[in-house]
Amino acid sequence: MPKIKTNKSAAKRFRKTATGKIKHNHAFTSHILTSKSTKRKRNLRKTSTLAPGDQKRMQLLLPY
Repeated sequence: MPKIKTNKSAAKRFRKTATGKIKHNHAFTSHILTSKSTKRKRNLRKTSTLAPGDQKRMQLLLPY
């Protein structure tokens, strides 16, 4: 069996935790920030984990 290649675009956007969960940064943080509230922008700075359904698909892109 050949090795599975890592999807490089996914590798730059997602990271695996020690327990195997996948964490990511939020979208909508780069421009048009004047219409967003301070609280919303502050919460978008934090990382979060993927939903279980998305996590299954991401396992194929990030095998290692």
